[in-house]
Amino acid sequence: MTYFLTCLRSAKAVRRALPAAAALLLAAGATPALAASHDALPGNWLQLTVTRGDSRSSDTRGTLLLCDPPQGHSRAAEACDVLARADGDVEALTADGSRICPLMYAPVTVRAQGQWNGRPVDYQRTFGNDCEREALTGAVFALDDQEVPEV
Repeated sequence: MTYFLTCLRSAKAVRRALPAAAALLLAAGATPALAASHDALPGNWLQLTVTRGDSRSSDTRGTLLLCDPPQGHSRAAEACDVLARADGDVEALTADGSRICPLMYAPVTVRAQGQWNGRPVDYQRTFGNDCEREALTGAVFALDDQEVPEV
């Protein structure tokens, strides 16, 4: 009887693990296809990621921001407008001079990869905290916590 209960528990554990394993395999297999499909995207687009914490953190959020028409996160129209004024150059975004940020260290690393007006974009920067990130980049990296990572 003990052997039967052990086998039954093992079978239940395997059944519970199968969906997660299948999702992992699908995600691993879909990554090259997703990367290849970005090359075929028309217009202006950026793959955006935001990582909270230090480099060992796994708290990364991401989304694909499309700007023709704006979509990708809740402030997509505002993000596309900010980027359009800077001609897609994230380095050229101007800081909000009226913003006062606390001197609290809670690092946030952002990354943008994609294309703008046919030119490649590859930007990465670590800010001291989220307030500094928003003061400089505005809505561009304002990803909702509820979004499912598309990293």
